[in-house]
Amino acid sequence: MKDIAKFWDGIAEKYAKSPIRNETAYEHTLGRTRSYLKDTDTALELGCGTGTTAIKLADAVAEFIATDISEGMLEVGRRRAAEAGVSNVTLQKATAQTAPEGPFDVVLAHNLIHLLDDPDGDLAAIAARVKHGGLFISKTPCLKGKVGSWKLTLIKLALPLAQLLGKAPPVRFMSVEELDAAVTAAGFEIVESGNFPASPPSRYVVARKI
Repeated sequence: MKDIAKFWDGIAEKYAKSPIRNETAYEHTLGRTRSYLKDTDTALELGCGTGTTAIKLADAVAEFIATDISEGMLEVGRRRAAEAGVSNVTLQKATAQTAPEGPFDVVLAHNLIHLLDDPDGDLAAIAARVKHGGLFISKTPCLKGKVGSWKLTLIKLALPLAQLLGKAPPVRFMSVEELDAAVTAAGFEIVESGNFPASPPSRYVVARKI
């Protein structure tokens, strides 16, 4: 965990300056997420990075706790929140299993599940932090099998060497079906899903705790 956090610390400033890869897909899912939020909600985000999503959605909820394992990412997020005049977002260092217990009305995890060492254990920890009837909203690249372009295929082939050199984090390759099954097994009922973008698929899931 320390090595992974160190990796994200090292790229925090560069990451903050990088454009969103697919702005159209991001804005679509951001809008769908906003449609589920209420101004009385307390929200928890895991793997918040530099806080972009938390800051954009802060006005839709009463309280927003955004967490990440990288203090470097969080420092950028705190700076951004201050610049945006957002006062109801708290950024703190935590994993899925050490995050505040809540329970929360909604827990978000965007571009996180494929980076987890123990996705089943972390999904169980997430479920424990969602109140009965509350929501888990996530978006996850699903890169298992033949998906995407030749460029993505080359990246997948080069990834082990990049990881060995400390230039890339551990990545779990899963299919859309495997992701949906893991979310359901954690005690959720999927109420909305879709791939945005469709290729390579980034799976957007809204699931209610049952």
